[in-house]
Amino acid sequence: MSNMVTFRWAANEAGLQENQSMTVGHSQTESDSQIPCEEGPRGIDFEKLKPRDLTGVFYLVFAIGLTVFSVWLSSLPSVWIWLAGQFLLALALIQWFAVLHEAGHKTLFRTRRLNIWGAHLAGLMAFIPADCWRIVHAKHHYWTGWQDLDMTTESLVPRRLHLIERIVINTCWWLWIPLFATLYRVNNYWNVFRLWRLFPRPTDRRVIVFDVTLYLAVYATLVWLIGWWNVLRFVGLGVWISFALEDLLILSQHTHIPMTLAAGEKVERYPPAGQDVFTRSLLFPTWFARLILLNMDAHSLHHMYPQLPGYHLHVLNDQPRNMIRWWKWIIAAKSVRAEVLLFQNRDQTGYRF
Repeated sequence: MSNMVTFRWAANEAGLQENQSMTVGHSQTESDSQIPCEEGPRGIDFEKLKPRDLTGVFYLVFAIGLTVFSVWLSSLPSVWIWLAGQFLLALALIQWFAVLHEAGHKTLFRTRRLNIWGAHLAGLMAFIPADCWRIVHAKHHYWTGWQDLDMTTESLVPRRLHLIERIVINTCWWLWIPLFATLYRVNNYWNVFRLWRLFPRPTDRRVIVFDVTLYLAVYATLVWLIGWWNVLRFVGLGVWISFALEDLLILSQHTHIPMTLAAGEKVERYPPAGQDVFTRSLLFPTWFARLILLNMDAHSLHHMYPQLPGYHLHVLNDQPRNMIRWWKWIIAAKSVRAEVLLFQNRDQTGYRF
C-alpha cells in the first residue's frame, strides 16, 4: 500500500507538468494544476522560510494528540466532559483541515514523502481525499479571480435562484446547519463525475478513483468495527461544530468579493501578486492563528506567496487590503441572508466586509 500511494502521488505530479486545456474558451500557457509562485517581498530571505521537517512533525503530533485527547474525553460518562471533548475535537478537525492545506502544498515538511503521508492522514481526518484536494486546489490558485473558471467558486456565479434553493440555503445559514462546508467537500472533492469532466487526463482520473475508493473503504471499515452509535457518540457533534465553523472560514476567503467572469472568452490568469484583491483575510488571536490554523487565516498572503509554508507567513508582516477581525466577520456575515452573501458582492450590496 505504501508503494501504491507514493506511486500515484508521483504519477499525479508528473502528469501535472504537462500542458493541457481543461476549460474550453480560455487561453493557457501552463498547466492549470500547477500552483504559480511569486517572488518574495524585499528584505525577506526565502531560503530561511523553507519548510522544516521538525515544524511539520510538531503540527502533526499536536493534531494527533488533540484528536486522541478529545475522543478520550468523549468516551467518559460525564455529559459536561463529553461536551468539552466534542468542542476540542472540533478544534482538532479544523486543524486537520489546515494541515491538509499545508501538506497538499508540500510546505508542511521539507521531505516530500512526509508531505505525502501527512496529506493523506489529514485528508482522512478532514473528510477530503488528499490527491483530489491537490489537483482541485492547484486549479483554484491558477484561476483565482475568474469566478467561472475557478472550480471552487463557479457554483456561486450570480444566477436566478429557485424558491426552494433560497429557502434551504437561507435557513441553513440562519440555523448554523453546516450546508456549505458539506457541499464544498462533496461537490469539489467527492463528485467523481464532475472531477472526471474537469480532469480528463487518465493519470488524474486514476488518482481520483483510487483516492475516493480508498477513503470510502477506510471510513466503512471504521464504522463496521466501531458501530454507528459509537461513531456518533465519539465524533458526531464535533464534526458538526467543525463544519459549522468551517462554513465561516471557507466562505470568508473569497465570498462577497467582486470577481471577473470569463464568460467563454479567452483570458489570462491573474498572477499571484494580483490575487489579493480577490481574497479576504481574517484576524484571529495569534495563538489560534499559528497553532490551530497554521496562518491559513492570512489567506491573501497565502495566495500571493503559495510557495511559503503557512506557519511562516507572519514573518512577512504585510497588511492585506481585505482583512477583518474574525468576530466582526461572523457578526457581519450572519446578519446577511445566505443568498445575498453567496451570489452577490459588496459593490452590489454596499456591505463593506
